[in-house]
Amino acid sequence: MQSLQPASFEDLCGLPLVGQTTVQSLQKWRRYLETERRVARNTLDAYGRDVGLFIAFIGDYRGEIVETSMLAGLQIRDFRAFLAARRADGLSSQSAARLLSSIRNYYRYLARVEGLENDAIEAVQSPKIPHRVPRPLTEEAAKSVMETLPELADEDWVAARDLAVISLLYGCGLRIGEALALNGGDIPPGDTMHITGKRGRERIVPILPAVRSAIETYEAACPFALTAGKPLFVGKRGGRLNPRMIQAAMQKVRDALGLAESATPHALRHSFATHLLSRGGDLRTIQELLGHADLKATQIYTEVDSARLRDVYDQAFKRG
Repeated sequence: MQSLQPASFEDLCGLPLVGQTTVQSLQKWRRYLETERRVARNTLDAYGRDVGLFIAFIGDYRGEIVETSMLAGLQIRDFRAFLAARRADGLSSQSAARLLSSIRNYYRYLARVEGLENDAIEAVQSPKIPHRVPRPLTEEAAKSVMETLPELADEDWVAARDLAVISLLYGCGLRIGEALALNGGDIPPGDTMHITGKRGRERIVPILPAVRSAIETYEAACPFALTAGKPLFVGKRGGRLNPRMIQAAMQKVRDALGLAESATPHALRHSFATHLLSRGGDLRTIQELLGHADLKATQIYTEVDSARLRDVYDQAFKRG
């Protein structure tokens, strides 16, 4: 099974147990996600990996080529067998729930666009996920990350690039996929910019002077031409920067500063929201800045702020 794990939609369509009708369906699903749903590249890749794992498993489990007619006829026990196999491999409840969500997304496409319905997938219960509060960095830790991360890069222009990216995450609250999707010319001369987020939702976010300065320093140092319509953030070969490069940079800074594993690029977005809230920002404004469709998604930061206050109180009044 390990050798069959796809890393992209292209790999998924090339699996030996994927039948022609399924290949065609997957290609149409990808176009649908890209053009109609306008999902981010990271989400698109995750869907490809998740559904690829499922199809590879079903092919082995059933011992036959996976055509769409088979997918439409799968029973609850087939889906449960897949989840059980993944959990046996040590998959967390949260990751298992994400896998099931990706598979359901594909099945909803099959039902809506191709008329292939399967009620069994909706009857499968998602794993229970423990309630978790986001773990932002403290303001001091965030400042240390901004100061230290560029020092760990092996080239000056890469240091400037990494600082510009994390400045967008912490200073503007962008998701990493949103930052890396920016093209040359997307940063306007004014003090705000338009961002296209999940499901094509657009929002306006302010550009702080420090963020603009970091981006301009990177643009001046970058050895590649950052023209309009081309990627703003590039790798060492000039192609659009892969999120894994920023994740690896954060891993280095975590090690250097002794930060927790939760200090990820996405934690900088959590830090943006939490620090705004602690300084008096209102939830509706923070919701708009983050691009949350539902206020409930933003309200979780009130729990973060309350937990921080409790920690401060406990430290101040801790008995010796």
